[in-house]
This record gives sequence, structure tokens and C-alpha cells, in this order.
Amino acid sequence: MKRAFWIILTAVLALAIGLAAAESYEGTIVAGEIQPVAAAYGGRIMDLKVETGDLVEEGQELAAIGTTRNYAPVEGTVTGLYIAEGDKTEDITERYGASLYIEPTNRYLIAATSEKAYNASENRYVHLGERVYLKCVADGSHKGTGMISALTEKGYNVEVTGGEFLIEEKVEIYRKSNFSKESAIGRGTVERAKPVAVKGAGSVLKIHVANGDFVERGEILFETVDGVLDGLYAPGENIVSPVKGIINSVEKARGETINKGDTLMKIVPTESLRVEFLVQESDLFLLKEGQKVRMELYWDTEPGRIYEGKITRISHIQEAVKDGTTATRQNYKVYASIQADEQIRAGMTVILSIDTGNAAAEEPAGETETVEEAPAAE
Repeated sequence: MKRAFWIILTAVLALAIGLAAAESYEGTIVAGEIQPVAAAYGGRIMDLKVETGDLVEEGQELAAIGTTRNYAPVEGTVTGLYIAEGDKTEDITERYGASLYIEPTNRYLIAATSEKAYNASENRYVHLGERVYLKCVADGSHKGTGMISALTEKGYNVEVTGGEFLIEEKVEIYRKSNFSKESAIGRGTVERAKPVAVKGAGSVLKIHVANGDFVERGEILFETVDGVLDGLYAPGENIVSPVKGIINSVEKARGETINKGDTLMKIVPTESLRVEFLVQESDLFLLKEGQKVRMELYWDTEPGRIYEGKITRISHIQEAVKDGTTATRQNYKVYASIQADEQIRAGMTVILSIDTGNAAAEEPAGETETVEEAPAAE
């Protein structure tokens, strides 16, 4: 009977010591890591889709950087498409003379002079963009229209806008559609129109055409951005979040110019969130890294919602904290992990409960058992 009494008393004492050894602290949810989001290329920020404090998912669009769009200068067929997405246009132009070429719909060009022009002063002067009428010298069976496209040292060039002619065929050029001799302004030779070079500047982000495509004048051909794309890889014009997390800060504004490598914004990854709390130096011996922690949100009205974690770090630098109006006590910062869910926000207050008495509670039980066994041996 005496032995049973001691065993019961020991159990009660062990429970009391264990309960007393559970320490409570007040902590704050803080960022364990801040991850910058950098621009993969330069340009103007066209759209910002998030603000500081927003929760974002991995892969979610954060911002869009504007591109330089390169358009077809003439109507025709795309040929000699030398660029690929990710290429630097200057390198391609240096090698091939252009990023791509367009064979114009107007296939003929006439190198003309004022030879055989009607002897009138006004017929010795031609004007850029002037509409003219064409007729072959041989028998007049080939007719068409054209536009004066350039002035040269020897005369001028006419871009044929209508009609069929033979290469190297001689034609007469008139100002009037009735081919009156008084409107003759010269004569020239039909040549094949050269493909029109489209060069561009910067690195190619996106190509909208392929070899052999017919394009209208003003149709988009490709888009470029400032800077060199890493690994000649074109990531797209939208910047996306690399992780799930909280927007800690937005460093640039809509409409602002950004260079490759500039930090656009900073994100706190959700998985890096942790709890920071202060422990007096007299309590340090009760804590160790890896120790389990139970936590509740201070504002939470839902009973039973408990978060579990572990002590991940105990600082070796003291934090002096005023206690009342005069006394100063020494504290140390301690950090604990937490499995963050949608309820968790940076800066929230957390109540931590740390069981520091398990090992201490087991020791009296062993000592009491030994004391009980001694009288029995006598």
C-alpha cells in the first residue's frame, strides 16, 4: 500500500512539473527570405498587375514590359527570314545584311533618265512620289503605271505599280495617261526590284511571320527588346512570379523604363515565413534548435486551430528591451518555422507554446522509484 502511494504521488508531481514547464511567448510572423524579381530584358513597363502586400501564386503574371514592334515597310512576300527568337538583330544584320527581306509586290524598277523627254523646261524636273505612265519602246504593247521613288546622280528611279514588263526592256515614261508626246519626261530600263531589307534593333522576343508569307504594308513582322537575352532564350513579354508568396515591395512604376537585370519587385516566399520572438537570457537553457513549438494566431476566433513548427535558430546577439521605465532586460531573438496557409499574413501576432519540461518530468519518477525500493530491501 505504501509503495502504491509513492507511485501515485510521483505521477502527480511529474504531471505538475510538466504542466509548469510549458512556456508561452508572443511572437510575430516575419519574412525569412526576400526574393527579387529581375527583368530578363529592357523596355518600358506597360502594365503592373500587383501591388505591395498582394498574395501571388507561382507562375502568376506580375507585369508586362513593352516591346519594339517592327512592321512591313512594303507589301510583298517574306523571304530570307534569318532571325530566330532570342537572336540579337545586330548580329544577324552584320552577317546577312538584314533580319529578313520582303520581295515587294511591285516587282519591277526602272532606272530612268531625261533622255527623249519632250523639250520643255517643266519636263526636265521630276518629283518624288509623282505618278507616271509607262509604255514599252519596242511596239507599245506593254503598258503600266509607276511612281517616282528616288532621284539618282544620272536621273531617277520609277517603281512599277501596275502592268507587266520584261527585264531589261526599254520603256518610255509619261506624265499623262494618253501618252501624249508633250508629257514625255524620259526613258529607262526595266530591272528587277530589289528585296526590301528589314533590320530591327535589339533582341528578338517574338516572330509573327514565316518564310513565304504574304504581308501587307504596316503588318507586324517581329518584336524586339533591349539587351541580350540569356542563352538566346525568349521568355515572353510578361514577367511571372517564380514562387508563391507575398509582394514585399514594388520597385518600379508603370511607364518607367527598365533595364535588363533591374529589380522590378521583391517577393517574400510563403514557405520562408517564420515566427520571431524574444526570450530572456534566463530562459535560454530551456530552448534548443529543433524543439517543437505549437502556435495560435492572436486574433483567431476559431477554437482549436493550432500551427506546429520547430525552433530553427537562436540568435547569439542580445536585444536590449526596456522593462517599464527604468530597468533593461537582456533578450535574444528566437525563430520558429510555421506551415503558412491562407490565414497567415506577414506581421501577425502569434502565441507560442513550448513544452520545456518533458525531460525534467521524467527524472523525479526514476528517483522516487529508487527511494521506494530501498525500505523494501531491508
